[in-house]
Amino acid sequence: MNENTFTYATYSKFLAEHKLMGTRSRADGRIYFPPRPIAPDTRNEDMEWVELSGRGKLVAFTIVYVGTSAMIAAGDDRKNPYCVGVVELAEGPKISAQILSVDVNRPEQIKIGMPLQAKFIERGEGENKKTFVVFEPVN
Repeated sequence: MNENTFTYATYSKFLAEHKLMGTRSRADGRIYFPPRPIAPDTRNEDMEWVELSGRGKLVAFTIVYVGTSAMIAAGDDRKNPYCVGVVELAEGPKISAQILSVDVNRPEQIKIGMPLQAKFIERGEGENKKTFVVFEPVN
């Protein structure tokens, strides 16, 4: 794989290897997620891949009762809601992702600022199998 190929396909390959990757500007060291080939503020194209720790903290969340088709296919619906949150990664960027291992029936127990760790899950079968990043509370 060409290390300088900043495409969704390359990012997906990293996810399948259970690596959470962003890009870093060689000019100023800023880290971007999702990964991108050009720094949006400076238009700098001198970027490199960087593996992120997967550590972060919850900055916002919601409980979803009517999900996307993919989430419904995964078994989530009005009777089985799920949590989605915005996670501020230790390296700075924010990511939205499903939050696992929280009690969606008691959202008052889900705390803003709680430490989280990335986890990788697979959904789908055969050629349709994809890897997704989700987060869980750190015990």
